[in-house]
Order: sequence, then structure tokens, then C-alpha cells
Amino acid sequence: MYHSGLMSLDADVLKVLADPLRAQILQLLSGEALCTRHLVDETGATQSNVSNHLKMLREAGFVDTEPCGRFTYYRLRPDALRRIADSLNELADRANSDARRPC
Repeated sequence: MYHSGLMSLDADVLKVLADPLRAQILQLLSGEALCTRHLVDETGATQSNVSNHLKMLREAGFVDTEPCGRFTYYRLRPDALRRIADSLNELADRANSDARRPC
């Protein structure tokens, strides 16, 4: 049932966040913009693996790219994370209500 006041929780977006390596990449990007090489060094993952995960994060709207010479830096988009957090907070607030549908 749809409630007009409730933000939508997108299962595909939640799946993007659920991967351990993508979660680690998001944590690393929360402190500063980093290039693929930095993320490879920090995570120990291969360059192709990191690049594939960055592509998914970019497509889901969680990171932006910033060209810098021959490198591309990745920056976290806090607004995208806030939207997910707002949806989860709203869901938690609704769960605290005493509403009950009659049987």
C-alpha cells in the first residue's frame, strides 16, 4: 500500500549500498576525494574490481567524478546518502506508531 507521505525505498539502491567493498569505498570517500589508484591501495582490491564498483556507485548517484589531468577523482555525494537516510528515518518513525489495521 502506498502512503503519499512516505518516501520510497529503492531496493536496487539498497543493494548497491549492501556490498562490502562498495561500503568501504563510500567510507573512504567520505573523508576526501580519491582516485582509483588510492582506492586500490586502500582496499587491496584489483583496479578492475574497484573501477566496476565505482561505476555502479556513479550510476546509482552516490559519487561524482572530477577529472584532474590524466586521473579521475571520485567524490561522495552526501545528498544521495541523505535521501536514503531520510527514507530509513521515516520508516523507523512510522514503525514507532501505534497504528493498527483492523482484521
